[in-house]
Amino acid sequence: MRTSSRHRVAARMMAAIGVVSLMAACSGNGAGSGNGGATGGGYPDKNITFVVPFSAGGPTDTVTRMIAEPMAAKLGAKIVVQNVEGAGGTVGAGEVARAQPDGYTVLMHHIGMSTAPALYKDLGYKPLEDFGTVGLVTEVPMTVVARKDFAPATLQDLVAHVKANAGKVTLANAGIGAASHLCGLLFQSAAGVKLQEVPYEGTGPALTDLVGGQVDFMCDQTTNTSGQISAGEVKAYAVTTPERVKSLPDVPTTAEAGLPKLQVSVWHGLYVPAGTPQEVVQKLSEALKAALADRAVVDQMAKLGTTPVPAEDATPQAHRDKLQEQLGTWAKVIADAGVKAS
Repeated sequence: MRTSSRHRVAARMMAAIGVVSLMAACSGNGAGSGNGGATGGGYPDKNITFVVPFSAGGPTDTVTRMIAEPMAAKLGAKIVVQNVEGAGGTVGAGEVARAQPDGYTVLMHHIGMSTAPALYKDLGYKPLEDFGTVGLVTEVPMTVVARKDFAPATLQDLVAHVKANAGKVTLANAGIGAASHLCGLLFQSAAGVKLQEVPYEGTGPALTDLVGGQVDFMCDQTTNTSGQISAGEVKAYAVTTPERVKSLPDVPTTAEAGLPKLQVSVWHGLYVPAGTPQEVVQKLSEALKAALADRAVVDQMAKLGTTPVPAEDATPQAHRDKLQEQLGTWAKVIADAGVKAS
């Protein structure tokens, strides 16, 4: 009798082990079919690469590094930031579009994701079809800044000066399609003037030459200019948002300074290759929300003149809606400007 009982207990244990093994097998294989074999259950189990399609030290790179550490802590994996610059962010974006859709290659991009299709004839990817959205990160104001010894004292003075000296004034940017280029286009449209543009391979080199006096002025994100403005290394004319930036209280808005049509902010978001499993995307989105709520991140962003987006915007759907709307908006702006990238 006792022997029979032991046999029945052993049989039940073996059956239970078989069920657990089957569940583990299904978890490891079934959900990953057709999407690179990744599932949410074991993700992440190795390093994650965040690709920044712009140079190190630039504003998008700065924002990425701010959120990488708290996201890594939430995910329980190391995040490696890799800069793959070139062609207004399209080189790095293209690499991510072609990467394995397993959640281990993530793209941080800004407003340029919505402008590239209108700028480039042979882009090589389609933002809404070749990427999955993870969530928005922040919307960064732009600043109109000049070398500190540039003659115009106010934004209205600047407009008058460039109209009178259009062939002599140089307007720097970080390359065609970069946020500084787009803001420069809007400036020229609002001011009714065509200027000599000087493109650079990234925002860092452009700002370095501005501080050094090699170019006259540019439009760039507060995450890149706040330090130089506060240190008096550049002259600030205005911020391109409806309200003043807390970290730059003495810098007027473009509306206050007499150029209300120049309003633009640079939104950032995280992307994964299309086909990445939804449970993986959700884990990344939840980690993003945690990072944006981190007090150190909030404080760092405040010092650079920006804030994290609300939690409801750090979601795949809110991000996708924003991207879709911006694709339509910028297609018209760029078509009207007659600008094309080679």
